[in-house]
Amino acid sequence: MKAFTAKLVDLTQKNAEAIAMQWARDVKTNEKTYAYHEASEDKIIHQAKDFYNNFQMMFLNESPYEQAEEIFEKYAEERYREGIPLHEALYALILMRRHMWLYAEFQAMFNAEVEHRQAVGSLSRTILMFDYIIYVVARKFWKLMKLEFMAI
Repeated sequence: MKAFTAKLVDLTQKNAEAIAMQWARDVKTNEKTYAYHEASEDKIIHQAKDFYNNFQMMFLNESPYEQAEEIFEKYAEERYREGIPLHEALYALILMRRHMWLYAEFQAMFNAEVEHRQAVGSLSRTILMFDYIIYVVARKFWKLMKLEFMAI
């Protein structure tokens, strides 16, 4: 499974620009990410490329939760400051995961049955990483909202 996981993560990083462009087209038109519709395409492509590159560091880290805190609290703070509602920031992350897997499928990574089994294991780890990310982002939004409320 490690070889397959490394292949998926490597494919994602090497093609971060292409995956980010596909994600940007989706997030700019998706009804669940309305706040992104008027955003600069270059800005959101950069956001997704950063995400995919940081995801690799997190995926390969011995302490992925701590890595998620370090990287994705910044993501949360940036989205919060941009005025992106929490539910849209989280859905944008869900779309990033989806586009990563769609790209991998499109590249025919899962041809053999053995690769299918490895893909299931890799998918489980990917979901765990996204669970960490979503928790960290939601917690950071809550802290920022609480600070803002207390300042009133």
